[in-house]
Amino acid sequence: MNEVLLRSLTPGVLAVLVRRGADFAAAEDAVQDALVEAVRVWPDDPPRDAKGWLVTVAWRRFLDAARADASRRRREDLVDREPAPGPAAVVDDTLQLYFLCAHPSLTPSSAVALTLRAVGGLTTRQIAQAYLVPEATMAQRISRAKRTVSGVRFDQPGDVSTVLRVLYLVFNEGYSGDVDLAAEAIRLTRQLAARVDHPEVAGLLALMLLHHARRAARTAPDGGLVPLAEQDRGKWDTRMIAEGVGVLQGALARDRLGEFQAQAAVAALHADAPTAEETDWPQIVEWYDELAGLTDSPVVRLNRAVAVGEADGPRAGLAALAAVDGSLPRHTAVAAYLHERAGDPETAARLYAEAALKAPNLAERDHLTRQAARLNARLNAELNGGRSG
Repeated sequence: MNEVLLRSLTPGVLAVLVRRGADFAAAEDAVQDALVEAVRVWPDDPPRDAKGWLVTVAWRRFLDAARADASRRRREDLVDREPAPGPAAVVDDTLQLYFLCAHPSLTPSSAVALTLRAVGGLTTRQIAQAYLVPEATMAQRISRAKRTVSGVRFDQPGDVSTVLRVLYLVFNEGYSGDVDLAAEAIRLTRQLAARVDHPEVAGLLALMLLHHARRAARTAPDGGLVPLAEQDRGKWDTRMIAEGVGVLQGALARDRLGEFQAQAAVAALHADAPTAEETDWPQIVEWYDELAGLTDSPVVRLNRAVAVGEADGPRAGLAALAAVDGSLPRHTAVAAYLHERAGDPETAARLYAEAALKAPNLAERDHLTRQAARLNARLNAELNGGRSG
């Protein structure tokens, strides 16, 4: 396989797709899929016209993605308001598609990635960010998953845990990313809860409701990100919070704790606090300890470091953070926050600026940039004041 040839052809193939009407991001995704297919096929069957082959395959991938996106948007158009409380009254075929994509012939990670791409409508880049892996790695994983299921019968749907993972990631992308899928994820999780008697299904539904209840307060009028501690709690949806807490209590009463129930318990403690200062941080640390035991997730350990910093002081939080992989997304932002609380604004300003460069989306980047600018302005004022004195 001539990788130099592939790299040299990529810009031209991308330009052809854009001229044909594909938007740039979708064209990039389709070309990436075509390159993965070329790596698989060309060693045994090299094409006579390499660029023509790539254009044809990439355009087909783009059309497939466009059709999937159109189907997703049609489903979203059916849910143009907030999800209604209580059990879902109508069950469509979308949830069944989730189960079918979670086929037993796939590993759970591949099943999730394929479903997010084929049914959820997320791009390869968005899925890669959710999994904390390079985009090329995720493109190869999705391509392998497509090949695996291309010749099998979909008469053995996947298990509930894989479908829950899919719904969780779709909700997260809808909640914090640039594709609004949160309401769709809640709708489907309601349907799943009506069909499957499982405490983790209820835990996931509670988690979604408790997070979604805060959505109106998460952004300022100018679109800027508002941190949890600074949110106007009067904008939180109390009806949705009450429903989420009720669903969670029913799940916890069954004494079969899972990670979604534990996450929902953390969200419920935040929702229960009248003010940020009244948050029960020691209990939140205890729930993160439970979560760490259930998942051994580096993201959980990162969030736990923040909670420890609030419960036991910023120095304790920094000590907990030292045990977390520094390459993890948002690690630098957490370090900046804890350093500021520890009385080290110079280090915090530098770390906020570094974190802004690594931010996964524009809203977070702007927020972190403003934090760095705020501290730098304060440091400059103190320096100038000292000189004038």
